[in-house]
Order: sequence, then C-alpha cells, then structure tokens
Amino acid sequence: MLTNWKKQEDLQFLNDVSSVPLQQGLRHLQTAFSNFFAGRAKYLNFKKKHHGGNAEFTKAAFKWKEGKVFLAKCAQPLVIRWSRQLPESAEPSTITVKLSPNGRWTVSILLDVLIEALPNVDNQVGIDLGISSLVALSSGEKVANPKGFKAKKAKLRKAQKALSRKQKGSNNRQKARLKVAKVHAEISDARNDFLHKLTTRLVRENQLIAVEDLSVKNMVKNKKLALSISDSAALASLRASASWGELVRHLEYKCDWYGRNFVKIDRWFPSSKRCGNCGHIVDKLPLNVREWDCPNCGTNHDRDINASKNILAAGLAVSVCGANIRPDGHKSKGQLRKTSNGKKQKPKS
Repeated sequence: MLTNWKKQEDLQFLNDVSSVPLQQGLRHLQTAFSNFFAGRAKYLNFKKKHHGGNAEFTKAAFKWKEGKVFLAKCAQPLVIRWSRQLPESAEPSTITVKLSPNGRWTVSILLDVLIEALPNVDNQVGIDLGISSLVALSSGEKVANPKGFKAKKAKLRKAQKALSRKQKGSNNRQKARLKVAKVHAEISDARNDFLHKLTTRLVRENQLIAVEDLSVKNMVKNKKLALSISDSAALASLRASASWGELVRHLEYKCDWYGRNFVKIDRWFPSSKRCGNCGHIVDKLPLNVREWDCPNCGTNHDRDINASKNILAAGLAVSVCGANIRPDGHKSKGQLRKTSNGKKQKPKS
C-alpha cells in the first residue's frame, strides 16, 4: 500500500523523505493494533498535529561518520548540541528524531555500550514514597518534594488564559500555544533533572534498594489527592510527569545497569501500619496521622520513616529467601486513635 501511495499525485510528498521512517511508522501501527486486540491497550487515536511527531531511522537510513549524523536524503549533517559524549567505538543502530509540542527538536540515538558495574557497598535502603516528602529513607533522611507543577502553576495559568482568548486558526493562537507548551516543558525538565540526580545518588550509595509496588493509576482517582499525587506521581502522558512511577522506573533500570539489587514489595504489605519494633499491626492509620505510638510496645514512630524501615526489612526477606510479605490476616486488639498514655496522635503539620 505504501508503494501505491507514492504513485498518487496528491501524495507525492511521501517521496521527499526516506522510506524507512514511513515503514517504521507502519510497524508501530501494527504493534499498536496488536496491543489493542490482545487487550493490553485502548483503541488507537490520531495524534494531534501540533503535538509534534517523530521519525525513526534504522541503520540503512543514516550514516554515522566522525561523530556526525547524516540522515537519508539529507546532504548536510544534523546540527546537534550533544547532551553527552558518545564512546569512540559507538555504532548507532537506530536514530529517532522527535519534535516536541514546544517546538524543540531532539535526537535519540540507540547503541550498545558496556556499562561497568559499580563497586560493592555495604549500605541498604528502603524507600517510602510520599507527597509532603517525595521519599523517606530507612536511614532517617527525608527528601522534600520539589513540586514542580506548583512552582509554575501561576505562570501556566496566565499562559493558558492568554491562549483561550486567541482566535482559533490564527498566528497569535499558535504563538500562545507554544508559550503554554514551553511552560509544560519547563515543569517536565525540572522534574526529570531532579529525579535523575536523586536516583543516581541512591544507586551509587546503596547495594540493595527496596520500594513498594504502588498503583499510581488507581491512586489518582482519589479526587482529594489527585493534584498532589499528579504533581509527584502521574504519568507523562497525562501532562504531569511521573515522579513516583518514573522514580521507581529510574531506580529499576539503573540498578540493572550498575549491578545493584532492586526489590519491589507487594503493594498490600502494611508498611505504615506495622510497628517496626514489635511487629504489631494497627487496624487504621488515617493520612493525617504523621506520628503514632504503638499500642503494644509504646514505641513512637514517624509514619514515613517507620514505613521505609519495614520496606527494607521486607525487601531483605524477599531478596534472601523469597519470603511472602503479604498481610497475614493479623488482627490488632484496638484501633489507633490514641497513644498508650491517652494523648491524641500528632496531626499532620
């Protein structure tokens, strides 16, 4: 069908580009339909024109010469500002050229490189993901949530209001749309930069990393917490970047790269409700309770730090012997409403 399309008068522009990106587009279409019929994805939607696009060039459609990229049917090499230096012996297998909605072009190069494992260390860490603190570590450290969306909320609101006033189809509307897209890009870039620095530090400092297997897609259905979760956890496809999900993804592939152990804990494991000192599990622990005293042993716990310590303990059990860390049906004798000395729990500040 592609060959016949190129012969039609109204589709002559297809001959102006290499046939490889066109063929790759059809392969991606086939993959999308396969995922739909297999029940792994929803039915396909057309991409909006102003959302950019991408072209994938396999090895037959580009030349790699002296660190320069020559695409098929292009006489001059691409003018690239490199984000990192590629190894001298690098042989790219695929090059993807992408246009972002904010008008920025990026070139992604796929190649096989040998990544050396980091030296072994004795540190191990459990990570509890949260909203007020993006992560709480079993070492007692808390990393504040940068809340990139909240920082740019006023600027984004102003740009979107200006866009809403522009007449559809006008040049001014196109300019206003680019301004909105650039604010979204600023939010995404700041968040991704923070996540990469944080996850790289955690992987370098720890031999084993244990995290909870959270279902972010279901959690954002909570209307009261959706915005806060989205600013720290939602998917990039929802225009809110992925902090929780993306953070876990970064940790997983970086641990695989550098020879670290990565363990996911079952999402039903009661990490917050379990006392890290005696193992007692309380019936209820509302979100506004940030500190609590164990009704059994009286130990005072910081909710997030206690959860991260329990996650680490469960991660070690899974790593060593593959233990089952699902809830065992333990029933506590009383709900956590007051401390052992009769005082109310400390509310969220």
